[in-house]
Amino acid sequence: MKFESHGVSGGCWNGALQAANPPAALSVLHRGEVVAEASLRDAGPGVWAVSVSLPPAVIDQGAHSLLLVAGDEVLSSLALTAGTVAGDDLLAEVAQLRAELDLLKREFRRLAAGG
Repeated sequence: MKFESHGVSGGCWNGALQAANPPAALSVLHRGEVVAEASLRDAGPGVWAVSVSLPPAVIDQGAHSLLLVAGDEVLSSLALTAGTVAGDDLLAEVAQLRAELDLLKREFRRLAAGG
């Protein structure tokens, strides 16, 4: 699977997913928690239009990093920065790293618990 982000417009993250079959579920994670589910629409052979309505909590003051995941596979990441943030680029990068680390920790704990 390959996801191509088309960016955010009107609070909605859009893109295209190339896959033979659509995944059972696409989720958006923020700080290791699922905050939204993506909707898929057939856009041609092997291509699915992806749309996610982002909750207001992640479109807020500061830097926020979102991950689009299908099961355990991270398909894409999105860094959102709003307001006046010192060192915008660095904070967005740290937020993205934290989100990915939270995902890894959660999956490691699940595997260690035998799940």
